[in-house]
Amino acid sequence: MDAAVPATLAGCRIREVATALPETPLVQCAQRMHDEHVGCLVIVEERAGRRIPVGMLTDRDIAIEAVAFGIDPRVLDAADLMTPHPAVAHEDDDLMTVLATMRSQAVHRLPVVGREGELRGIVATDDLWALFAAQIDELARVAEAGRRRERRRRAAPALAAEAIPKMDAGASPAA
Repeated sequence: MDAAVPATLAGCRIREVATALPETPLVQCAQRMHDEHVGCLVIVEERAGRRIPVGMLTDRDIAIEAVAFGIDPRVLDAADLMTPHPAVAHEDDDLMTVLATMRSQAVHRLPVVGREGELRGIVATDDLWALFAAQIDELARVAEAGRRRERRRRAAPALAAEAIPKMDAGASPAA
């Protein structure tokens, strides 16, 4: 693996994103999360043909804010429980900026938007863990390659020293 850490999100694999409209019934949102094996939906509004993130709805929101209080989820929609005005990452953000945003906003997922605020994907801490883990693995390989190279280089003088006496023993005396 020779890949370097991409400088920006545009260089990363940004996953497809599951979305819903603010008026989507909460039960339908939960079913969508189940069917798509995701823990959140980006709540979007259509504006000038673009999907603009206006909120985030997580499975935890549903469990903690509705189910835990006995609120009938059939009477709620996404807008009732979503976190409005979600923090976002921009395609040209560098990875340290993305991490800083996640940390400062205490979120594990960020919708990724293009230059005009349109939804382009989503990035999650799991994505970044995988990316950085691959780079740490590469760093470990560099260290191991260095140790192997040093062993080869340091072994050469010792082998040469062993070979000199053998050559002397087999050589004919000089006249």
